[in-house]
Amino acid sequence: MKIGMRLSKIKKTRPIVLAVLGAFSIPASYAQTVTGNESLETQQSIASATPITPETVVVEGTRDARAFGDTSMSLSRLPAELKDIPQSVIVIDKAVMESQGATSLASALRNVPGLTIGGAEGGQIGTNINLNGFSARTDMFLDGVRDRGQYYRDTFSLDSIEVLMGPSSMLFGRGSTGGVINQVSKQPSLKAANEVQVSAMTTGLVRTVIDSNIPLSDTSAFRIAAMGQEGNANNRDQNRVQDIGVAPSLKFGIGEPTTITLSALLQHNNDQVDYGIPNLNGGFVPVSSNSAYGYSNDSTVSDIMSLSAVVEHKLSSTNRIRNQTVFSRVITDAQETSPQGLGIVVKGRGFVALPTQSTTAFPAALTSRLPLSQIWVRQQSRDRQIQDNSIFNLSEFSGEYRLGSTKHNVLVGLELSHDTYSNQGYYRNGTCDNVAMNAAGATNGFVGCTPLLNPAGGSSPGNVLSQAGNFATGSATDIGLYVNDTIELDPQFKLVAGLRGDRYSATIGNSITSATTPENADQVVNYLSVRGGAIWQPTVSQSYYLSYSTSFNPSLEQLTNTTGGTAPLAPQENRAYEVGGKWDLNEGKLSLTSALFQITQYNARSQDALGMYTASGTVQVRGARLGVVGRVSNQFQIFGGYTYLDASIVDGIAPGTEGKTPANTPKNSASLWGVYSLTPEWEVGGGATYVGQRYANNTNLTSADAYARWDATLAYRQPKYDIRLNVFNLTNANYYDGLIPSDGGRAIPGAGRSAMLTLAVRF
Repeated sequence: MKIGMRLSKIKKTRPIVLAVLGAFSIPASYAQTVTGNESLETQQSIASATPITPETVVVEGTRDARAFGDTSMSLSRLPAELKDIPQSVIVIDKAVMESQGATSLASALRNVPGLTIGGAEGGQIGTNINLNGFSARTDMFLDGVRDRGQYYRDTFSLDSIEVLMGPSSMLFGRGSTGGVINQVSKQPSLKAANEVQVSAMTTGLVRTVIDSNIPLSDTSAFRIAAMGQEGNANNRDQNRVQDIGVAPSLKFGIGEPTTITLSALLQHNNDQVDYGIPNLNGGFVPVSSNSAYGYSNDSTVSDIMSLSAVVEHKLSSTNRIRNQTVFSRVITDAQETSPQGLGIVVKGRGFVALPTQSTTAFPAALTSRLPLSQIWVRQQSRDRQIQDNSIFNLSEFSGEYRLGSTKHNVLVGLELSHDTYSNQGYYRNGTCDNVAMNAAGATNGFVGCTPLLNPAGGSSPGNVLSQAGNFATGSATDIGLYVNDTIELDPQFKLVAGLRGDRYSATIGNSITSATTPENADQVVNYLSVRGGAIWQPTVSQSYYLSYSTSFNPSLEQLTNTTGGTAPLAPQENRAYEVGGKWDLNEGKLSLTSALFQITQYNARSQDALGMYTASGTVQVRGARLGVVGRVSNQFQIFGGYTYLDASIVDGIAPGTEGKTPANTPKNSASLWGVYSLTPEWEVGGGATYVGQRYANNTNLTSADAYARWDATLAYRQPKYDIRLNVFNLTNANYYDGLIPSDGGRAIPGAGRSAMLTLAVRF
């Protein structure tokens, strides 16, 4: 019987080839009453003789699309100018992403030092991020709305990515311990534009992206972005992708008091997920960077749908109301296999696991007694069907008032959301050397074994059936009411104060129970988040600030059991202090930032040897960051930064963790990217990403070495087309990209040297 019967329902077809959208344009209408050559008397005469008719004036932005350093924010909850935000903010704009050839959210976020990539976990897949030493898996947003689905995010529909550092529950509700990542979608405008990009990689990946903006009238426009790609994502084994996506948006009332924006994101992914390689002797197995320990028919199929409606109305020149409603659904069907432990194959006994790293015998058993050629890898099935649904509504009022000599910018918001989650687990219990790998009645899902140095690949054994395991469900309702006031004492001094009250109510259930997996659990959390700050701006090009902010993480935040018992724990509480400065140089074309900060998490979930949890841990991260973005000269522009993280588990969150460094948290990390225009047509650039040593788990028994990866680009630009060559990992460095705490620590080797050639045509 074919393995993965659930996946067999999905017809295997060649990916749809995107048809090139037709070029649409609306002839520009023009009228001019005064040419500018008339005398002053003639102009005054014309002005007095011409009736004055109120009309709508729409001012379109003229920012250079090739320029790095967007200094504005899209989030309605924050000031538009970065200098007015008393926190560190990094904006990765479209120009940076295109010059680097960044096609996924994960690849674009490599520009953020202090942010590290995770990998697929047993219960979590999709884009997994660590930010400032804390997981940000549920802190990703799309146009200001929590994007909690488990899927791999693309950049085809994005104009920019905004990263707000530090706890921000006052603005975003639960979560945001290390910060918030907001994806900003492309928006319709009144300027007609059409572009088609076709890319080919040396790995065999072919990708097409279409972006078409069509003005429909003087006040409305339609925009559609579309993407299709097929091939190997990199030069590691088992990395095939087949993805297609479309993001249409329609906007009415551009330039008018009332604006309505309707948009959607529809995406279908059929990918092979990289579960990395196992640990060995405090590091990772010294095998080829191409080695993969899954099966060739492993696949993760995701269907993503997000529907959004935004209505904005200007009550006056300074006051407005806004309502945003979003419904999203992510359905994922996965048949995946990961490496889970090392061992040897003994005749008649099958797979015999080696001692774990917690025993001192482990290194000696491997280094002095067993050659690597005799070691085998146990393969574990990670099969599941996941469905995430969310409905979200946000109503906001923002206004500007004067009270005496002070000016107040007030924001009041009411947020309502309801999330549901289901996860039907499956397992494949197989054999190794014809000996059963699982005890009778066990649901471990050990499906097979393969040699460490030469994994067999091939399809999952055809005689191993897929069987239903635990069915986990969860739902949550959140009601949040917040108010924020930015008080301008005078043009140089501003104070920021905000409060938010949340009532978070969640319930979870499991069909298969144990001492650490309850049949049902409920939790209601009432929490008050605060935000305060002071800003001093002695000149228009300088801004200095200090801030304090808090956030909270309910134990049922992910709608899965993270308590290890029937009684949910108290929420984790996070507090942050930050002081920093922001400077504009080169007539505002170059921006510098710096900050010192401390984030402390209280009630961190602490796990004992039996798998039970208590809310008794404390984790603290002290750090510093520097940033630079913009034009050094008319020909040379850069984007870069550095982050130092001194992270420590103050009170143990598991046996043997006290005083250790949290997983996937490097002490030093940096990135720098620059491009130089040799001529108006030719552009050359490159840069490096540096990540210091990291640990794969909180016990610090397995670590990944520091690495530096260099990339480069060469582009030929014309008004109607561009040709760009990107070379990734120029020196073919061996390094570990994502780290995974599961199974004592696993690591995903970084991609080897590869290149991508892109042709972009505008019409």
